[in-house]
Amino acid sequence: MIPDPLLHWLGYPAAVLTTLAFVPQAWLTLRTRNVSGISALTYVAFTVGVTLWLIYGWHEQDWALIVANAVTLPLAASILVTKLREDARVRRSHAERRPH
Repeated sequence: MIPDPLLHWLGYPAAVLTTLAFVPQAWLTLRTRNVSGISALTYVAFTVGVTLWLIYGWHEQDWALIVANAVTLPLAASILVTKLREDARVRRSHAERRPH
């Protein structure tokens, strides 16, 4: 059994590691705009989940959750917006090429 004070501090390295693990993928996606391998539905669920974790962390005043999700949320939302815009652009492009 892990003592409560130690358990509380486990949240900080967990938050740092999971957030840092996400940053390179977010950076690459936003830089290249290549969203072909990304599921919009997955990113909707992920972005909503991060938002809920942020709200929960705020309610609990858990700074590990607050900081990690406050950093991850704009990155996830940016990828989601990029995905939705690129998908819409591709749909428009295909529609313009079809004979009327």
